[in-house]
Amino acid sequence: MVQILLVDDESYVTESLVATIPWEALGIERVHQAASALAAVDVLEAYDIDILVTDIRMPGMTGLELIVEVNERWPHIRCLLLTGYADFDYAKKALQLKAFDYILKPVDDEEFMKCVSAAIDSLKEEWEAFNKVHQLQYNRRTDFGVLRTHLMHDLVLGRDLSVQMIEDKLSQYEIMLRTGQPADMLLIQMGKHFSDMDYHSVSLIEYAIGNIAEEVLAPDFHVWHCKAPHDCLIVLIESNWNNNLEKHGIHHKEESDDVPEQHEMKRITEISMDEHSSILRASIETFRKNVSNYLKGEIYVTVTGWFMFPEELPKAYQTAIRSLYWNHREEADTLLFVDEQTEQSHRSVKSLEGLYMPPTLTHLLESRQWEEAEAKLNRVFGKIEEAGYTREHLYELFISVTSAFMYTAHKQGRFITQMDQTGFDPLHAQKMVQSFSNLKEWIFSMMNKLKSEWSASEQSAKSYVVKQVQELISQDKGQELSVKTLADQVYLHPVYLSKIYKAETGEGLGDYIIRMRMERALYLLKYSNKKIYEITTELGYQNPQYFSKMFKKHYGMTPHEFRDQ
Repeated sequence: MVQILLVDDESYVTESLVATIPWEALGIERVHQAASALAAVDVLEAYDIDILVTDIRMPGMTGLELIVEVNERWPHIRCLLLTGYADFDYAKKALQLKAFDYILKPVDDEEFMKCVSAAIDSLKEEWEAFNKVHQLQYNRRTDFGVLRTHLMHDLVLGRDLSVQMIEDKLSQYEIMLRTGQPADMLLIQMGKHFSDMDYHSVSLIEYAIGNIAEEVLAPDFHVWHCKAPHDCLIVLIESNWNNNLEKHGIHHKEESDDVPEQHEMKRITEISMDEHSSILRASIETFRKNVSNYLKGEIYVTVTGWFMFPEELPKAYQTAIRSLYWNHREEADTLLFVDEQTEQSHRSVKSLEGLYMPPTLTHLLESRQWEEAEAKLNRVFGKIEEAGYTREHLYELFISVTSAFMYTAHKQGRFITQMDQTGFDPLHAQKMVQSFSNLKEWIFSMMNKLKSEWSASEQSAKSYVVKQVQELISQDKGQELSVKTLADQVYLHPVYLSKIYKAETGEGLGDYIIRMRMERALYLLKYSNKKIYEITTELGYQNPQYFSKMFKKHYGMTPHEFRDQ
């Protein structure tokens, strides 16, 4: 909502406007009044004013001088000028000072409302443009690889996105997979040879493995690869049906009334599905061999069966990640097809249904609903303790909860291992999932760390901005100093910067600027021979009377009285 300030030394003018204008209908939350420009400055310092309506001729400080002050300290405010016909030259001067508009006296309510409405529309356009600019800046700073990874994490962890949004993002990020089509998933974990490498080296190896997978699989499949939420790589593949049809001498058409050709395409599709397993197995063997030859290390690959993309992706991922860890733990074959497993049953467990019911744990953590997240986990632990559990139940719980933890940490730009290294060590994890009490203790401990990290991250960012602003103010002599210039230097909107500074320090940013100027003024009056009007100009004030008023407000005496004492 918008706040407006009416300024006129003839109080009946502002009182009449307050009484007759339907402010709420205009979208104005609060109306302030001032009988002088100096009193208006006090109101501007105390409230977040959006629109200023001021008379020109007022004793002490004119409306034009007030507009100059507002432009310097509150550049976002829209200034409207009240003027009579005799003062029309002043109105033209006001427009040169970037006043938004002028209103002729005596004030016509309809004209007044039109001017104010236009000012409100201008404010809303600026706010909307500001949001768009920041969104564009964010998009430009983020490369495709990061965007693709974020989308993958959203999908495999079950974030609720509309089909249209998913399709738009797939198109924007140039991912060839299509919604509503069968897909397959490969989860890849690096072997022992890579375990002693540093983080940078591991990142390069992961990048190389992804590129090898794409190079080998691309002739027969559309491929999307990136880092998975857990400590592995994920590759999604979808059959390239056009290539398969061409292999059998059929060229795909968008529409066709040729029934025999449609029957032929159905037959080829069935053949392609039958050939899929052998083609995929051969491709994966080539992929693993290339990794071994070029990167000199082994990889563990877990392959799911076909699932519908994207709706069945979260379930397929949970199944695959469990199979990957079990396979690696038991040191079984380095290639595992989940559909061929007979010794392990990964059926959904009734006692864990509450873990996947909305709102999901990921959503609760992302929106910082810590108490609700804790209550959800307590219900899940209570349910499985009551119903009885096996190690597989605990492992599923561990995988699901750590997925949410990782996603939340990555949203903060943090790796979860920076908060707790041991919990994500495979050996430690195996021991932890053998004990109900150990797993429960670790999960709640991690959630508390995540909560503290999130709070500290927000506080640190704001504290850094405040420190940066204070350093800029201390280095400035005052001539170019204003909330707007400071906001430009720290890449924030003036209103948002003011709110951060007030919340962090308890003092308004404008007040802090004035206080620093007053301290500078005190020093110059005491230790220099400069005249008061020279000091006024050096500190960036246009009006000596206003400078004198501010000095007396801070020190209880005028600059002359201070120098004469």
